[in-house]
Amino acid sequence: MNKRSLEASRKRMTVYTYIALILGALIMVFPFVWMILTSLKTVPESMKVPPTIFPQEMIVTNFGDAMKSLPFLKLYLNTGLMIFFRVICAVAFSSMAGYAFAMLEFRGKKLLFGVVLVQMSLPSQIFIIPQYQMVAKMGLANSIFALVFPGIVSAFGVFFLRQTYMGIPKEIGEAAYLDGCTQWQTFYKVMFPLTGTSVAALTIFTAVFAYSDLMWPLVVNSDLNMMTLSSGLATLRGQFTTNFPVLMAGSLLAMLPMVILYLIFQRQFIEGIASTGGK
Repeated sequence: MNKRSLEASRKRMTVYTYIALILGALIMVFPFVWMILTSLKTVPESMKVPPTIFPQEMIVTNFGDAMKSLPFLKLYLNTGLMIFFRVICAVAFSSMAGYAFAMLEFRGKKLLFGVVLVQMSLPSQIFIIPQYQMVAKMGLANSIFALVFPGIVSAFGVFFLRQTYMGIPKEIGEAAYLDGCTQWQTFYKVMFPLTGTSVAALTIFTAVFAYSDLMWPLVVNSDLNMMTLSSGLATLRGQFTTNFPVLMAGSLLAMLPMVILYLIFQRQFIEGIASTGGK
């Protein structure tokens, strides 16, 4: 095969690759576009068979109806507080545990880390009943603490930051120890600042996981004023009929904070995944 045919083959592969990527992007974007268009339709239009893509008339009152149906300010506040406290707990405890598993030697280290891996491999639904019983016995159902409770310790965060600490040369910690730092000082003055990118990525992961959590907020908080955005939107679904334009309008209002969060921190998100995956 000569040089010209090789170049033609590479160009064809490049074209096919771009076509595949464009098709994949369109498939991923279509549900969001459909949500926006449905939020501007009437109820009969949203239930037409075959479906209509574009609304005949823009009905912006669906957004007002969604805000009247749900206490969005309370839902935003509850969701924000849940994300904030889960992020704080995940970063604090996962950093310390990840550092211990990566840098320290102690009895039962492999066994304890195995427990962390087992917890990661199990579906979160099997923990709902014991977690609810614990919260109920403490008398803290229908509270912000109840929303935060499952995220106080993050098995994913421990594993994530352990991989990051394992990529840091141990000589740095040994040099700090020789300079007179205690183990705690070595951790928070020397080692922890080196994990900034991964901590930012963990923050975004934790925020996304907390934002999309539906089952636990529905189980532990039955009061609408103490629900999160995801569980509050679930109440808009009727038993027999559902006002889909209002539901889509509410979903659009609920997704805006996460879109803004990703647009602001997308560089840290990509760098965190790339650096951790490379280790």
